[in-house]
Amino acid sequence: MDEYFQVSTATETEQQAVALAGPAVQRRLAAGAQVIGPVTSVFWHLGGHGTGVEWQLLLKTTAERYPELEAYLLEHHPWDNPEVCAVPLVAGADGCLKWIRDSVKDFVGEAG
Repeated sequence: MDEYFQVSTATETEQQAVALAGPAVQRRLAAGAQVIGPVTSVFWHLGGHGTGVEWQLLLKTTAERYPELEAYLLEHHPWDNPEVCAVPLVAGADGCLKWIRDSVKDFVGEAG
């Protein structure tokens, strides 16, 4: 079985999350994305404890495409050191996994 990941990051605004999601899917780095929010985050940052409102971005991809997706997110994210995490999908409906696999294929000649 191929390896599939759900990748997450967060942004300050919904518009920032959508702006990250669109090109990631268009470039076939992710099969799809969901923007969820607002969510309340509690965290440590720069040595201090904080609470803030964020928008979570979830993306579905394969292990093969993950390095490119991570690089894209780190390069285009509005924060200097964003959280980018991937968790393996250990199970999923066959049709869903096929959709992820087929959607992130690198099609020759496709605009990126």
